[in-house]
Amino acid sequence: MLISQNWLTKLIGHANPGWQATAADLDAGFVRVGFETEGYANIPETTGKLVLGKVAEITELTGFKKPIRYCQVDVGSANGTGELQGIICGARNFETGDLVAVALPGAVLPGNFEISARETYGHISAGMICSASELGLTDKPTSGIINLGKDLNSLHLELGADLQEFLGLDDTIFDVNITPDRGYALSARGLVREVASAFNLNLVDIAATPAAIGCDIKVPDTLTKGPEVKLATETKTRRFGILKVSEIDSAAQTPFWIQRELLICGARPVNLATDITNYVMFLLGQPMHAFDAAKINGSIDIRYAQAGETLTTLDGVERKLDPADVVIADETGIQSLAGVMGGANSEISDNTTEVYLEAANWDALTVARTSRRLKLTSEASRRFERGVDPQLIEISLDLAASLLVTYGGGRVSSEKVLVGETPAMPVIEMRTSKPSEIAGVDYSLDTVTKRLEEVGCAVTHVGENFQIIPPSWRPDLNIPADLVEEVLRLEGLEDIPSVLPTPRGGHGYTQVQRRRRAVGHALAYGGYAEILPTPFIATDTFDIWELPADDPRRNVVKVQNPLESHHSIIGTTLLPSMLEAVGRNVSRGRTDLSLFGLQQVAFARAEKSPMLDVTARPEESALSQLLNSLPEQPLHVATVGTGNIEYQGPWGEGRSYTFADAIESARIVSRAAGVDLEVRAGQNLPWHPGRCAELLVDSVVVGYAGELHPQILQRLNLPARTCAMELDLNALPVVEKLPAPVLSAYPALHQDIALVVSEEVPAEEVRKAISAGAGELLEEVKLFDIYRSEQLGAGKKSLAFSMLFRAPDRTLTDAEANEARLQAAQLAAERFNAEMRA
Repeated sequence: MLISQNWLTKLIGHANPGWQATAADLDAGFVRVGFETEGYANIPETTGKLVLGKVAEITELTGFKKPIRYCQVDVGSANGTGELQGIICGARNFETGDLVAVALPGAVLPGNFEISARETYGHISAGMICSASELGLTDKPTSGIINLGKDLNSLHLELGADLQEFLGLDDTIFDVNITPDRGYALSARGLVREVASAFNLNLVDIAATPAAIGCDIKVPDTLTKGPEVKLATETKTRRFGILKVSEIDSAAQTPFWIQRELLICGARPVNLATDITNYVMFLLGQPMHAFDAAKINGSIDIRYAQAGETLTTLDGVERKLDPADVVIADETGIQSLAGVMGGANSEISDNTTEVYLEAANWDALTVARTSRRLKLTSEASRRFERGVDPQLIEISLDLAASLLVTYGGGRVSSEKVLVGETPAMPVIEMRTSKPSEIAGVDYSLDTVTKRLEEVGCAVTHVGENFQIIPPSWRPDLNIPADLVEEVLRLEGLEDIPSVLPTPRGGHGYTQVQRRRRAVGHALAYGGYAEILPTPFIATDTFDIWELPADDPRRNVVKVQNPLESHHSIIGTTLLPSMLEAVGRNVSRGRTDLSLFGLQQVAFARAEKSPMLDVTARPEESALSQLLNSLPEQPLHVATVGTGNIEYQGPWGEGRSYTFADAIESARIVSRAAGVDLEVRAGQNLPWHPGRCAELLVDSVVVGYAGELHPQILQRLNLPARTCAMELDLNALPVVEKLPAPVLSAYPALHQDIALVVSEEVPAEEVRKAISAGAGELLEEVKLFDIYRSEQLGAGKKSLAFSMLFRAPDRTLTDAEANEARLQAAQLAAERFNAEMRA
């Protein structure tokens, strides 16, 4: 918020006579109580003679592209002669007899603009009648010059008097950064409170002390009945007030001291009624609106807009309204968009003589949604979105009416109509020692009480606890932690010592965490490059895969506000994201890939989660229902490979990535996890039905590996024979192998065994039989050859295994190894009718 240092000093000075601070000190004060500033800057300097003048004559010049006036201005003795000063001016917002700010020759205005007597438009212009922007009071262009009215006595100045002090040009403008939870600080009232706390000054609440504003609020005894107001409770409008002021002088001008504060705060002066409502908003923080009362017919209705209704707002744009927008309407239609902007139908005009002043407390969320949907932000919506003090409505109406009567010559002609109630603030209970416990600094009971009362809280001390009622302008104070924050920031965050906490000894990673890291390291050591699969997948993925309607992988979680409409579901498998990465790399010329991903997937367990009441701890049944509605999120690991896994060169021919490599990647995972993996033929899209392996642990399917279906690869524009593996890590048992295995220092014996079995018998099953039959002396068994020939017979194959025997406590003999080998062959013969080849 932009605000003048002089204005703050004046308001604070009512309770602290003579108080002054430098701009640097004030800036540091804001920071001290938790308000950052975007900076501060002095009003650009004006040097030379800037004096008060009175327009004596105006001659309209014709024959030029724009209206031009040649003015004779009385500047008293400031020009050294006492004669009228001839000045060319193009502004239209003044007439004969008006008092204006005149820069005489020799003056230098902001921007190093030097004033001199020169011939223009056929006349000698000896000076300049100045606007607010030309004097640096605003960086926005203004439509006219500074008009100080006609009453010289009210200014307490003489013609020709220096205007530097009167116009407040020796001032500093602060840009205070107001966070969304501190809406009360979007006003002079709020910032005065913070400055008083920063400098330990006496505080007088401006809203409760009209004298601090310099305005005497008087309401006449004889009043007419105000308009009927119908307030629809579903709009969540907490309070609404309206008051009529009649017999206003339509030609009355806004006093310069109000215009000045509006310009500095970034608002453009418009007319007396509008300027007064804006001034009250910047002063107290209560946005207001002024309706032309002659254009309001019948009762006033606060309701939701109806489908198809439109409103032309004050900016001249016709806007189509939504049924979620709250509006103020009369019997003829909508007159204002609640909390955002008024309508052009009831806009104040040059002929307005009676005004309805309106102040309300609208629902913050409703205003925010309307403002964002219409892309229409105003000073009013900024404040309502952050929360406005509901107790300001009556004082705001009284103050605005009083100013309108004082400067517009009107009278309050109707009773105030107030509908709705001011909600009671919650009682917060907090231990008296809590701020000290949180900060590690000993705050006395008196200190905590003083700081909370500075914020505006009503504090009651009950035993070892406080019972605290926050002020109506602080809706952000709801729990003890909020109150602790207030004490700490006002006492000074810089006074809290920085002490490194002493870490407590832990137990290190859990078994599950160690397994996850072991799997990732093993795949990386195995030559796979890790990627981070995105959780969002394309909505047509499973249609491209042609998965059945009842496939569990279709049980996806849908995202309500996706970043991309085509990627609006969370994957139940890592493969779609992995394959997207392959496609992206291949399109950029990288065709030899072996990638892995380690990430959670999500299976939906309910269409939506229940919304629980958070004002108190929910019952266990409600918590259980909530937890059971959350998605199931198992940890998956996946690999994808395409192109060459071994490159051609002097060392050899090279080799392509095949389904066997995908299966081997699953074995890498199983070895890192410390579990035994079973592999058998299987079928599961998107894998090729003839080149797909089921992965089992303890006879439970935990994943699949193999070559992907060629049709699916073609649809996805991926290389042929791309292979993949995916495995559910959560389905693997957590194995803790303690103590560490004992290594034998004795030599090993190698034996080979060749078994002839039927073609249908899987080699893995034969290997398991050998392992079981050979007993405890067998350390390792590996398949190293598969042989087929006419001598073996049709439908037969020979499987050759290498066997490694070792004893932990002695050197094995050949007889012991041969005996174990024969026992292995015997078990294979019993299970598969295997015959041992010589």
